[in-house]
Amino acid sequence: MLGAAGPAGAQDLAAEAAAVRDKALSDPTAWRIVESLTTEVGARPVGTAAMARARDWALAKLASLGFENVRAEPFTTKAWIRGEESAEVVAPAPQKLRILGLSGSAPTPKGGLTGEVALFPTYQAMLDQPAGALDGKIAVVTQAMTRTQDGSGYGAILAQRAHGATEAAKRGAIAYLVRSLSTMQTRAPHAGYADYAGIPAAALSPPDAEQLERLAALGKPVSLKLVMASTVDPAATAWNVVGEIRGRERPDELIVVGGHLDSWDPGTGATDDGAGVAITTAAARLATLHARPRRTIRVVLWGSEEQGGSGSAYAAAHAAEVGNVVLAGEADIGAERVWRVALPAAGRDHPAVKAFLAALAPFSVVVSPDPAVRGGADVDGLVQAGAPVVQVAQDASRYFDFHHSADDTLDKIDPKALAQATAVWASLLEVVANSDVDFRPRGASSP
Repeated sequence: MLGAAGPAGAQDLAAEAAAVRDKALSDPTAWRIVESLTTEVGARPVGTAAMARARDWALAKLASLGFENVRAEPFTTKAWIRGEESAEVVAPAPQKLRILGLSGSAPTPKGGLTGEVALFPTYQAMLDQPAGALDGKIAVVTQAMTRTQDGSGYGAILAQRAHGATEAAKRGAIAYLVRSLSTMQTRAPHAGYADYAGIPAAALSPPDAEQLERLAALGKPVSLKLVMASTVDPAATAWNVVGEIRGRERPDELIVVGGHLDSWDPGTGATDDGAGVAITTAAARLATLHARPRRTIRVVLWGSEEQGGSGSAYAAAHAAEVGNVVLAGEADIGAERVWRVALPAAGRDHPAVKAFLAALAPFSVVVSPDPAVRGGADVDGLVQAGAPVVQVAQDASRYFDFHHSADDTLDKIDPKALAQATAVWASLLEVVANSDVDFRPRGASSP
């Protein structure tokens, strides 16, 4: 093990954590990273040429920031690729609608499909329908999302986007539309992952979902025409891009952090997840500017979070290292200020943790009394294999205004909020990388 942090060592850690925190608050690295990614690459859907450009951008960016062992680790995953899309009311009052196809959507027949709407104000109301009840219909669910600081409003209704098309198809529907999982009342619909159900599936903008409610309330049949021309690559190549700052004493002990490099296509993926890429990359660099860390900090820019596959691919490729991971975490909840942190159950009384908590004090960050359970989709594989995880929660009150939509662009990021989030991560990396704090369950530490 590394030498224990005694009283003097604890004081040094606290001073270093505070210094890193203060440096991060005025350092432009995180902003420059997300500005560069969204400007020089833009949207980064898996299975497209843009994702290959993102890989090359990430390799060059990590190398330019001084990371070592920079590499792209390829893996194979399914990629859904958007094509032509349109939707319109054909009766009783013809008008255009704004939609975005969901990633599990099947294409419509050439020329589109037309069907009568079966509208449900809640997802449960659709689930209550028996098999065959929706034969030949276009099922529409218009349940709205609740705005919350912790993002729980999203989780509460995620199933209606992720599984709604599958459930509608079981009941005979020929297509499925769902009100966007959005807290913003604009005509920009929000994309996202959905099960492959064999029927066309799309998200409606919130105003258009409400328009369909009003049309249905007139008591006349509502008919829609959908045109969707998506394709699927069942074996697309994607890449996890990795860079390290190697530890000077225990390089085999790993702190694994990062954000996901891929994005949906309507916007430029600024808050989801260019911000997470920027926060963790800048934090790792800032935490090691004054000296090489005692442990290795590894930044992973995961290559297929939105459609899935990158976390499991990374966990499989690095299965032999799981016992060496002293902490894992992911930034994937936007660019706002950190308001809450949940740490692993072990190691909470260690001087390094106390130094980190002291660094948090000026930010009034809540420290959860409960241990972290999840840290993000791309570290789930590591956590399931036994790696300890941290959850750094940013304020999600505005995140779902822009998430997965054409409005997810750089102008939505507040540089000061981005800097605060970077400062929290940098302080954490500083104390964990330069102490002997061990968050791993007893018996799981490396020799």
